[in-house]
Amino acid sequence: MGSVIASAVVSLDGFVADLEDGVGPLFDWYGNGPVQVYGTDPGRPFQVSQASADYMNETWPNISACIIGRRLFDITNGWNGVPAVGDHVFVVTHEPPTDWPFPDAPFTFVNGIEEAVAQAKTHSGDRDISITGGNLTGQALAAGLVDEIAYNLAPVVLGTGRKFFGDYAGAQVLLDNPRVIEGDRVTHLHYKVTKS
Repeated sequence: MGSVIASAVVSLDGFVADLEDGVGPLFDWYGNGPVQVYGTDPGRPFQVSQASADYMNETWPNISACIIGRRLFDITNGWNGVPAVGDHVFVVTHEPPTDWPFPDAPFTFVNGIEEAVAQAKTHSGDRDISITGGNLTGQALAAGLVDEIAYNLAPVVLGTGRKFFGDYAGAQVLLDNPRVIEGDRVTHLHYKVTKS
């Protein structure tokens, strides 16, 4: 069975976006390097440092499914039906879209994080699942569903915004020592959740 990995680019003070969902300098590292890396979409290259490219090329191909919330789905228009990474996207929402112009895209709309993780695990088999940072990450962490955390730390303090763990108010969660990869304008911190 693959791992469930909570992942996002995060500011030094723990935000994945500002209050208007802007990412500002958080994503600068996606375009500041000499090495081209692709997720699922061949029309969406990333230009990153060699260290970041090595990390992305090691982790991204293992991801089969992504779990996102309705907010990210709406902001990106579901990346026009092409998953950013992996081959399937599970969107957690109480109201699936009725007029989305990509009905045959590999997107499944589900009601709740537990259902999303269960369906993603069935789909993914022994490959990994990525949960986008924000309220979903907090919900998954509180439910004990997260195996690893990929915290891509950008050198910026946003001051306010949308938190990586959303409104998490659950029990304390211990993490193993991180694997640390220093990129250009990003530090990749990859943790395993300590299992008792």
